[in-house]
This record gives sequence, structure tokens and C-alpha cells, in this order.
Amino acid sequence: MSADTEPPIHDMIKPLSWLLGKWRGEGGVGKYPTIKDFNYDEELTFTHVGQPNIQFSFFSSNAETKKPLHRELGFIRFQPGTKHCALLIAHNLGVSEVEEGEFTDTEIRTESHTVGRLTFGKPPETKKIARVFRKIGEDLEQVVSMETKDTPMTEHLRITYKKVSP
Repeated sequence: MSADTEPPIHDMIKPLSWLLGKWRGEGGVGKYPTIKDFNYDEELTFTHVGQPNIQFSFFSSNAETKKPLHRELGFIRFQPGTKHCALLIAHNLGVSEVEEGEFTDTEIRTESHTVGRLTFGKPPETKKIARVFRKIGEDLEQVVSMETKDTPMTEHLRITYKKVSP
């Protein structure tokens, strides 16, 4: 949609309207006890169509080779009259999840209660994912932690983004 035809922001998403737009992060750090540490770049886009939810896409690539890595698509939904929200996420690796948590004017903090996966997904099985989006000045930070069948909840990803377009 062009700026002149964009619908008004729904009242339920106004507290998080600062998320809307395109964000780009470089030099994110990926780590986990069972893999070699890596650096990644990522582009996030948060959009709306006037409904009480935010649509998002996350596209990451290897910081050195620029080869595509992880992809996530989904929605942020809001429980009316509360600060409770849910992230509905589909991953290109064959995982889908529902995370729920709380938001403030500068932060979203969620944890999965449902993680689905392909029957032929690569082990070890992801059991739980937690994430924090935090507005720090004009920047956006995301921290993702993960628990698998073999490893307790551990920080997995950390990156800071700059807004590149509204």
C-alpha cells in the first residue's frame, strides 16, 4: 500500500506502532552449546492493514557470505483491554510456534507455549523459545533464547537493528 492509501492504525496496535516499518541489523551473534558461533545480518518488516494485529517477516543471512539463513513469517495479536500479546510464527526450517507474553511501550517479552515441527525435522527437537524485542533509543534489539530436548533454555541469538524505512 502507498502512504496515501494506508489504513489508519488500529487502536489496539498503537502502543507498538514504533515497531512498524523496515529494520536492518548487521553483525548479530548466534551461539548455542551444540553449534559453532556465527554472525548474521537480518531484515525485519512490521506492517499493518488496519486490523488489530501486526504482520511481520524476518529474513536473516550469513554476515560474511550473505547466504540466506533463517526465515520467519507471522503475526502479533493482542488480547483486548490488556498488555497481553501473542506471536504466531512459521519458520522455514519446519517449525511453527505460538508465543505469548506482555508488552509495554518499549518492550515485548514472550515465551512459546506451543512448538510444532515436521515429523522429519532435524534433531534435537526444539521444546521452547523465548524472545525479547526492546526499543533502545531509536534502535531495536532482539534476543532469542531456546530450549531443546538436550539443552536447557539458553541465549541463542542477539542483534540490534536500525530503522531503514517507516
